[in-house]
Amino acid sequence: MAVLPINDSASFDDDGRPKRTGTFWTASAHIITAVIGSGVLSLAWAIAQLGWIAGPSVMLLFAFIGYYTSCLLADCYRSGDPVNGKRNHTYMHAVRSLLGEAHMVACGVMQYINLIGITIGYTIASSISMMAIKRSNCFHSSGGKNPCHISSNPFMLSFGIVEIILSQIPNFDQIWWLSTVAAIMSFTYSTIGLSLGIAKVAESGSFKGTLSGISVGTITQTEKIWRGFQALGDIAFAYSFAIVLIEVQDTIRCPPSEAKTMKKATGFSIALTTIFYLLCGSMGYAAFGNTAPGNLLTGFGFYNPFWLLDIANIAIVIHLIGAYQVFSQPVFAFVEKKATQAWPDSAVITKDHKLSLFSSHSYNINLFRLVWRSLFVCFTTIVAMLLPFFNDIVGIIGALQFWPLTVYFPVQMYIVQKKVPKWSVKWICVQTMSMGCLLISLAAVVGSVNGVMLDLKVYKPFKTVY
Repeated sequence: MAVLPINDSASFDDDGRPKRTGTFWTASAHIITAVIGSGVLSLAWAIAQLGWIAGPSVMLLFAFIGYYTSCLLADCYRSGDPVNGKRNHTYMHAVRSLLGEAHMVACGVMQYINLIGITIGYTIASSISMMAIKRSNCFHSSGGKNPCHISSNPFMLSFGIVEIILSQIPNFDQIWWLSTVAAIMSFTYSTIGLSLGIAKVAESGSFKGTLSGISVGTITQTEKIWRGFQALGDIAFAYSFAIVLIEVQDTIRCPPSEAKTMKKATGFSIALTTIFYLLCGSMGYAAFGNTAPGNLLTGFGFYNPFWLLDIANIAIVIHLIGAYQVFSQPVFAFVEKKATQAWPDSAVITKDHKLSLFSSHSYNINLFRLVWRSLFVCFTTIVAMLLPFFNDIVGIIGALQFWPLTVYFPVQMYIVQKKVPKWSVKWICVQTMSMGCLLISLAAVVGSVNGVMLDLKVYKPFKTVY
């Protein structure tokens, strides 16, 4: 009896994997969850460093670059033919397929450093929001008489415990519901932040801020330069989703082609989030001018209506819980794949154990997954407790990932995939864009590292309270 090829089965795709079920909407939810994260909270501060002209202009520039390079990257999901070519299941697979092993190793190092860095940043941001909830209620109950100093450590530990539990979700495709909830939460707190900014502008009756941002005299010329560079990193961080784009695309069903759906989802998501970014960042700057807080909702300076701020910060925490999983799942998958390849006969690594929590439901628990993922969450939590500098960490992560992962690799892969002739007009344009983005990233790294060095002069690990 003839055996049908596996790709003839209605249950499997052409690569032998179970049928993908992702759509334009699920892909958009994943992207929005990844894009609208803690980065939106620092945009008012970033605009304050750059001013009314440069601030929004830089945001639009980063949005355009992010969209353009994401479209280039979407075309690299399949090697060769864009519809029937070999699938590249991860960002690293695409790099190896098109650029070779050496590039893949360099990409892997950068990608996983940045994924880990983002999860650390989200741990910090979530603890700041949880502290803000406690402080706003403390201020409200004491009538502003109690300074309400709080340590961030218990909140980071609480966030870590939740992530340990959620990290046991086996793979990326099964967290679509978490991404959908997180995307809704991101719009919730962005809308509240925008509304509070509008209310404060309406209360004062004027738009604050200047064309060039915070002025020399308030800070030194050197500090102005460092802060401007750091602001570039903060804005870059706000668009740091390219590193999971291929993984998201690998969840999309075909037909239509994955690239076509992904480009639509990317365009929709970036347009929507950029509107929110411009509104939130600009209204935050208009409300507070050059004294705009580093975190839009936790440094606002007012605590009424305190219940509305509580809702916003609860939404931030829920969103970051989901976003943490979006960025950590590729790390989990990579390590577990390598472990399975190295020890294919190990029952600890490959065998699942059924755990019955209720009479009608059972869950598969893998011992290696349980231990390794729990250790990963513990590591990111401890690092966050050691370096709880939100703006500086955001700037460093954004700067480190922006050029290599958002620009360089997508450009180089696209050139190979589409066989773009060297020294052609298109080749010169994309390479010029790449070099310009490299200079921006270098400046942002220098500015953000300088900020961390200044923070470390007065910081005591595990002892600082806010």
